[in-house]
Amino acid sequence: MNAPFNPQRAAHREPFVAFVCDETTAEAIRPIAIEQGWNPDKVNKGGLRNAVQTLSVSASPNILFVDLSESGDPLNDINALAEVCEPGTVVIASGQVNDVRLYRDLVASGIQDYLLKPLNPDIMREAFVHAQAMLNAPKQVDTASDRPHCAVAVIGTRGGVGASTIATSLAWLLSDKADRTTALLDLDVHFGTGALALDLEPGRGLTDAIENPSRIDGLFIERAMVKASDKLAVLSAEAPINSPVMTDGAAFFQLQEEIRSAFECTVVDLPRSMLVNYPHLISDVQVAVLVTELTLAAARDAIRIISWFKSNAPHTQLVIVANRVPASGQVEISRKDFEGSIERKIDYQIPLDVKTAVQAAKLGKPLAEAGKNVKALNPLAEIARRVVAITDAGEEFSRDKGKASSKGSSLLGKLTNSIKLAKKAKA
Repeated sequence: MNAPFNPQRAAHREPFVAFVCDETTAEAIRPIAIEQGWNPDKVNKGGLRNAVQTLSVSASPNILFVDLSESGDPLNDINALAEVCEPGTVVIASGQVNDVRLYRDLVASGIQDYLLKPLNPDIMREAFVHAQAMLNAPKQVDTASDRPHCAVAVIGTRGGVGASTIATSLAWLLSDKADRTTALLDLDVHFGTGALALDLEPGRGLTDAIENPSRIDGLFIERAMVKASDKLAVLSAEAPINSPVMTDGAAFFQLQEEIRSAFECTVVDLPRSMLVNYPHLISDVQVAVLVTELTLAAARDAIRIISWFKSNAPHTQLVIVANRVPASGQVEISRKDFEGSIERKIDYQIPLDVKTAVQAAKLGKPLAEAGKNVKALNPLAEIARRVVAITDAGEEFSRDKGKASSKGSSLLGKLTNSIKLAKKAKA
């Protein structure tokens, strides 16, 4: 957890402090510090270790330069530095490892820049000028402070129905078309595709949060989220499959709380197993998009999940989406029989579009973006508009609206009837 904000310490912030590992680096920084109007005596020896020790008892500077040359695990050590840095500090790091992946991971963790040693004066000067520009940039005014936070969970009735595809598209639509700052939280810790679908590296943010829930705060979210655009950020993971998730769910709840404070919209890609194990994840979700296919197994599980929501989260508005529906109409259960079995209408139907799906995967774009000119995929935008309507206006879409008529039949009876009809059609 980063150092708590202390007004007295913050009032005495230095404009610049550096912690370096060798005199050569110190001599390279001092003249450029003087050019910027900074005190050259603020270039200290000791590298990252000294930086963590010093900043644990003193105010963080506006601009902090740290030398990672003696660090055996730069990413872990940067996280240790984050625990003692106060909000608002711009961090520039340097080191001897010339690795693009390390650079990306460090930037994703929250540092402003990573400079390769030996330091080039022009590049270093440019980095400092850019850091000062960031500090002096006017803060964005939040024009949506009176607007309620939009929280939507996307759940698949079965694996492979395309729930993650819908979640990624919804997040993109809310950020790009609805112009909302949006966080995509992919809670499939081992096999999540939220970052992959956006052509991003997932980073370690989500696994770090699970392992150390006490570290989760606003600064952690800022460093852990991987930006897909100015309005869209992702928190995903690719945890080793030999490492089971050991958590009581507190970390997931804290993540949602911090994301709520930092973003206007949250889209949670929620595996159905997580719904069962951590039901509190739905407590602040206004809309749940239940993605299904028109099969017998999906009908059975849709019935169970809908029933769960009625009992455990009656405040959450359910939106049912039939996804990847073949244009030929060759499905196990017809739409009419499926609706009869779940006792309500399917809200949206999205056709199977293999060509656009392949193109989206190749381009590293959400399906909604790759297929924005494909008329058959218009329901994706309609779902996003409905989500915004529910969360902004508090519009109540009755679960009874359009309910299928089947007098006197139980849920199991309706499912059994659908199965019989499907088998009869196959015969």
